[in-house]
Amino acid sequence: MRLIALDTETTGLSPKKGHRIVEIGAVEIDESGNAINTFHHYINPDRHIPAEVVRVHGINDEAVEGKPHFADVAKEFLSFVKGATLVIHNAPFDIGFIEHELSLCNGNSIASMPVIDTLKVARRKFKGQKNDLDSLCRRYDINCEHRQLHGALLDAKLLAEVYVAMMGE
Repeated sequence: MRLIALDTETTGLSPKKGHRIVEIGAVEIDESGNAINTFHHYINPDRHIPAEVVRVHGINDEAVEGKPHFADVAKEFLSFVKGATLVIHNAPFDIGFIEHELSLCNGNSIASMPVIDTLKVARRKFKGQKNDLDSLCRRYDINCEHRQLHGALLDAKLLAEVYVAMMGE
């Protein structure tokens, strides 16, 4: 089974409110959990990135000025994830944003792709505990000290490690 850990950073919490992706990162992992291929882009959302969101991921308007639009990388993204099972922490969030971006540019969809939602898995395994990515990294002794802010590629790499540890139990 081909596995790809995936994460996005956005301008807000809801594509229905016009929020857009500003960064997308994905890591293909082998059977041992080693990263063997990556996909990463900063994305120009064609809208202002609010200060409260910049505090989460550090990506401001200047950082994405001149970067490609999602439509410019959509074909490359779809090619990268084709035939894979996606590993996503809080999958409805990221899938919702990706589906929205795809609907704006080419009408393709990833909705039928198999997805493993590590947040759902963690909530079953660790009922009543914090199950955000940082908490899972601490629980599985995965070093995330270098993670000062959210970042799609960094978070996808950490998620891949969490997934391998979680499945190894």
